[in-house]
Amino acid sequence: MDIDNIIELLFSIAPAAIVGAVAYYFFKQHVENENSRRRFLLQKDLQKESFPLRLQAYERISLFLERVAPSKLLTRVHPTSSNKTDYESLLIATIEQELEHNLSQQIYVSDQCWSITLAAKNATIQLIRKAAMQESTDTADKLREVVLTELMDKPAPSNAALAYIKQEVSEMW
Repeated sequence: MDIDNIIELLFSIAPAAIVGAVAYYFFKQHVENENSRRRFLLQKDLQKESFPLRLQAYERISLFLERVAPSKLLTRVHPTSSNKTDYESLLIATIEQELEHNLSQQIYVSDQCWSITLAAKNATIQLIRKAAMQESTDTADKLREVVLTELMDKPAPSNAALAYIKQEVSEMW
């Protein structure tokens, strides 16, 4: 008789246990869906606020690359004397100063974009130093001429970085 009571008790409890398990499963799914929805909405709001900041960062880096492009840099920064070493130092200091004004933009762009930007800056500095080391370069004006002549044969280092930025921004849409 004890076994019959236990079996009867199990049959009466079984439907309640099944309903409880199904209710638990649906409640768990509901909570997970709500958490996912909240995360999505939060990310959407954050993206709405950060998107203009990211675009502005790309704009500022583009402006930096345009300003340090040798043809524009040499037009904007005039030599203070005829000494090529002084002019070389002035050009490099100007490039470094331009970068310092834009250092904070690196948190809004991809690591690869920032690396390409730094590579373009370094290549521009190397181009200026290489031109200054040539024996034919003896004055600041001659340095300008050598750098500009060098750019006639190949594109400025900043052009590749600008192309990368344009591609990365186009992928944001």
